[in-house]
Amino acid sequence: MSTYVNYQAVASRYDGTRVPVGLDLIRGVLGRFGLPLKRLTLLDAGCGTGNYTQALLSLGCRIEAVDLNSGMLQVAEQKLAAQIAAGQVRFQEASIEALPFDDGCFDAVVINQVLHHLEDESAEGCPRHAKVFREFARVLRPGGLLLINTCTREQVRLGYWYYDLIPEIVDRLARKYIEMEPLKQLLATCDLECIERYAPLEATLQGSAYFEPERILDPNWRDGDSTFSLMDATRTEQMERRVRELIDAGTFDEYFDEQDRQRTRVGQSVFIIARRSE
Repeated sequence: MSTYVNYQAVASRYDGTRVPVGLDLIRGVLGRFGLPLKRLTLLDAGCGTGNYTQALLSLGCRIEAVDLNSGMLQVAEQKLAAQIAAGQVRFQEASIEALPFDDGCFDAVVINQVLHHLEDESAEGCPRHAKVFREFARVLRPGGLLLINTCTREQVRLGYWYYDLIPEIVDRLARKYIEMEPLKQLLATCDLECIERYAPLEATLQGSAYFEPERILDPNWRDGDSTFSLMDATRTEQMERRVRELIDAGTFDEYFDEQDRQRTRVGQSVFIIARRSE
């Protein structure tokens, strides 16, 4: 689905660059159904290599997972072969814009860090987002929940220490995210009422590796952040040279602390919880 990231190429390395965040939040939201979690059926939309799928399986839910990239699905299926055999999860290659499921068959849909890969135009009403949200509403049962894990534009610009190194690239990335109020309004037009918004301020999408600044020089690690796919070789070389200059000057730790200051205020991601009308 992404037009700027070759996930087929990075699939084998992706699990070393990202961790599932917000699991306690997801657990709490799902607990509002008043049913044992093992009785719930979830859709993991745009599941990638199955990081969130694997984490959600620990809650006892049954999961259907879809992704459009065969390479990412292959990693997920290898990782969760035992759970597939046990009937706890099924992976399918499919677009989130045309889901291969019956109406009203899910208690909840989760979509994690995927929406910014939809090439859309805010001036045109974000038609691809609307199509995806209508599909989610269709496959949710009445009262079912949609859990969106995404980023605000402020988080993109302030929540990652290394984005200060590439401001013009970050600006391009930020424009790929819908502002929160238009997103809420768009959900409403698709029969989905936004009921909650929460930003886990301490969570970092890269886990502890986020606090290992030298990782920025590792191309394999950078594969986990789609921002770097927007850079050409010349811009990448300029960024790496600047990092090495800071290290050689002995000022890198000071630079890191200064650039990371805003993260604990804005966070790196936000969860939007919406409910399909009864």
